[in-house]
Amino acid sequence: MRVSVRTRPSYLTALAAMFTLWVTLFVGQAHATGIGPFIGDYVGSANVVDVDGTTTPRDMSVSIHETSSGFNVSWHTTTYKHDGRVKEQKFSVDFRPSDRPDVYSAAMKRNVFGHEVPLDPMKGEPFVWGRIVGDTLTVFSLFIDEDGGYELQQFDRTLADGGLDLSFTRFRNGVKSRSVDTFLQKQ
Repeated sequence: MRVSVRTRPSYLTALAAMFTLWVTLFVGQAHATGIGPFIGDYVGSANVVDVDGTTTPRDMSVSIHETSSGFNVSWHTTTYKHDGRVKEQKFSVDFRPSDRPDVYSAAMKRNVFGHEVPLDPMKGEPFVWGRIVGDTLTVFSLFIDEDGGYELQQFDRTLADGGLDLSFTRFRNGVKSRSVDTFLQKQ
């Protein structure tokens, strides 16, 4: 194709405009799938539904923040048992980027060389990983019991106006045993 001197500037201008549009779209997509939009502290409460249909009230909070090499998700739950007991649990997991886009490995303990490494599910410790798909940050925890059975917990935290929609599900050997869906208000 022969380009005349007169059309060359418009050709280059169009090429530059296409390049600018491509960079804007690419950078926008890369930024939208990062942890940035999830950063913050959130609180809420819900009724946890067990497989038998019973419900238990629970207060919950989550804090998501960036670290020097990834991000941290820390959450706290307070469960109010029907017999008057109160059970509190706290968890905190650091996540690092993996070789896969928007998939994160958990570094939960230090090895003999001081490097953070995942826990060992064959020793009863949870194997934890995370991913970001669109506007949802999901954290998975896999536990292997002494008989070789498993429990998989899935926490979906989806961006919503004013906070996060939380959806939690627990599966034991493929059977759903507990779930909760609630809204967590951004503080």
